[in-house]
Amino acid sequence: MNTVLHATDSADFLGLVPALAGFTPRQSIVLLPFQRSRAHGAMRIDLPHDDIDLDDFVDTAIGLVSQVHGTDAVAVVIYTDDLPQHTRDGMILPESVVVDELLALAVDSGLHIIEALCVMPCGWSSFLDEDPELNPLDEIPPAPDLPGVADVAGDQEAGTDLPPVDLAEKERVGRALADLTDVLAHDAASAGVRENPQAIAATLILDDLPLFFETSLEHPENMPPFASAALLWCLNRPTFRDAALLQWATDLATGIRALDAQLTFTHHGATVPADLGKMFIGQGEAPDADRLRLALTLVRNVAARAPRASQPAPLTAAAWLSWALGRSTHAAHYLDAARAIDPDYAMAHLLSTLIDAAILPEWTFHRGN
Repeated sequence: MNTVLHATDSADFLGLVPALAGFTPRQSIVLLPFQRSRAHGAMRIDLPHDDIDLDDFVDTAIGLVSQVHGTDAVAVVIYTDDLPQHTRDGMILPESVVVDELLALAVDSGLHIIEALCVMPCGWSSFLDEDPELNPLDEIPPAPDLPGVADVAGDQEAGTDLPPVDLAEKERVGRALADLTDVLAHDAASAGVRENPQAIAATLILDDLPLFFETSLEHPENMPPFASAALLWCLNRPTFRDAALLQWATDLATGIRALDAQLTFTHHGATVPADLGKMFIGQGEAPDADRLRLALTLVRNVAARAPRASQPAPLTAAAWLSWALGRSTHAAHYLDAARAIDPDYAMAHLLSTLIDAAILPEWTFHRGN
């Protein structure tokens, strides 16, 4: 985002945070990396649980901020449902110990402190004030309207629910997937078995997978049942799923190359080219964010139409696409949904390991992404 936002005081600053984050955080710590007087986005992490190792938590949080190139300062905002404690010595804000540790490590790391604020149901206040006072929430102005930023009224979980689909549509896709699977499993032993002509026609889609993956982005919300079934069939096979994700992150030419590499690896054990492998784990050149968003819309709609047993594949694809966009909270939501259906789904475990370790793609730390 290249839009310049100005805040004249702490209340104005709080009004800008949802615009920078893309949502209104809840039960969160938001860290805003600055270069001189300009903030470049926002990072959100869950408030720490009581049993968490505070030193590790703080190290990870400040470590994330420090990875943003050119950062020389940081602001911290706590969003909590807890209330302040009132004592003889004054008001104690929620998460004071955590914020003290965060600010101390930030200073030790050479970062200046821009703000340290707390937003509670009863008001907002500053951790930097020696005697903090409660300020009314209505002092915080609404988030400004920015190009490309949707409504920010929802919290970090907003937008994770799958699109609504009626039962009849789900049944059509389920039957299409069953018929397509039968056709693709056809062998000499099943000669003479009557097969659905639509399913036979749908197999032609799979003759050119990169072209199919590319054209799927053209109408991501309205795929016909047999096209949805064909995509589900592909996403349930790691070789094709990984090639699709890399293509959706880049372009058709890379998709062709990725599929060739995946097939060569599968059949001959040849090493996948380094640049493709690196992108899959969040390293190297940044992907095309617009294509990632289109692909995310596509797989969310396919997941909504899929039979429950087939949902882990598109849900996990949605998790990777969300993670590649820097939306770890959304990615974790899709992974939880996938593992609720299949606790042993391998790709879900791999991505969960990255997210639990607070590993984000390298490109999310470069300004302008």
